[in-house]
Amino acid sequence: MSASRRPALLATDPELASFVAAEESLQAETLRLIPSENYVSAAVLEASGTVLQNKYSEGYPGRRYYEGQQNIDRVEALAVERAKGLFGVDHANVQPYSGSPANLAVYLAFAKPGDTVMGMALPMGGHLTHGWGVSATGSWFRGVQYGVSADTGLIDYDAVRALALAERPKIIFCGGTALPRTIDFAAFASIAKEAGAVLVADVAHIAGLIAGGAHPSPVGHVDVVSTTTHKTLRGPRGAMLMCREEHAKAIDKAVFPGLQGGPHNQTTAGIAVALHEAAQPSFTAYAHAVVANAKALAAALLERGFDLVSGGTDNHLILMDLTSRGVPGKIAAKALDRAGIVVNYNTVPFDPRKPFDPSGIRIGTPSLTSRGLGVEHMPVVAEWISRAVDAAATSDEQALSGIRAEVADLMSAHPAPGLPLA
Repeated sequence: MSASRRPALLATDPELASFVAAEESLQAETLRLIPSENYVSAAVLEASGTVLQNKYSEGYPGRRYYEGQQNIDRVEALAVERAKGLFGVDHANVQPYSGSPANLAVYLAFAKPGDTVMGMALPMGGHLTHGWGVSATGSWFRGVQYGVSADTGLIDYDAVRALALAERPKIIFCGGTALPRTIDFAAFASIAKEAGAVLVADVAHIAGLIAGGAHPSPVGHVDVVSTTTHKTLRGPRGAMLMCREEHAKAIDKAVFPGLQGGPHNQTTAGIAVALHEAAQPSFTAYAHAVVANAKALAAALLERGFDLVSGGTDNHLILMDLTSRGVPGKIAAKALDRAGIVVNYNTVPFDPRKPFDPSGIRIGTPSLTSRGLGVEHMPVVAEWISRAVDAAATSDEQALSGIRAEVADLMSAHPAPGLPLA
């Protein structure tokens, strides 16, 4: 890749331009398996880098605290209408800066400091902002956590119900960051209703699968849907809150002025483009391909003797427990990185190791599917992973270099969206 596509940046700050060019090359040449990453389209990249960056727009369309908002209002209203249409919701707020502030807005809208909130425990696959202790949400609120069954790796909904009825939380979160199985939103809704809790579906990881019909939707079951706009949705790094009309005012007030000032208008524009792209038939095909690839990859990994949490996947994500391979997750992840395969080390349920040196790695198929790889490529990917993990166990750097060359060859045949060669 070359920095010549950014002449002004190159002229003003060649050092920074070189870093960006190096990252472009890295993204183009490596196999990206981090399930929370993806490639945005060239159109999303362009929308995210427009003169909308120059505007300050506190408030909402038609109700701003600054003048000169005629065009900004149209951009935000377009993004809102597209979100409502794509997900079938009454109300959408596209202003949250990212997923964590979006979840904080939910707390501000429905709870007071010290109230009990309930979510999946972080080591079991939940998210920091679902009331985990090291997060502000676990400091300001009383967090109680549910997990998964030690036998199956699946959510035990009877145990969730028992905990909810015992603790009576104000808010229940369903969803997480390392859940390889389908979320039963109807079951959560029944539990929340019985416990008298507001139910929030954090679908940051699976929003694109929901939009493409490859995962059941929480709409109609939950009070609020929180999501980021990147990951499987293939938009810029932002977030949205969607809800029933009865909660619209509380959500909007919590986002602004409760937590934020002016929205990032250039990001809003990128979100609008991504939502438009997600409404196309090609995106439906993409979402289903993501799941098909993940299932094929899981099957190929199982054939090679890997242990997968819950035994496989229903969505885009696979959580691998490397205990039986004798290689800690962190060592494996760093070896895979040297082999051109980008993953993240990750805690597995009931992990005896520390979070910064866990037993597992987390992988996913959104990025490789965006590059056009299909189920026919998944055995090759699984074989690379197997060889790299074995090489990590023996510190075989030559083997890792060989895999990296093979990965680069396949990636060159499948260019990444938004990364045209200069």
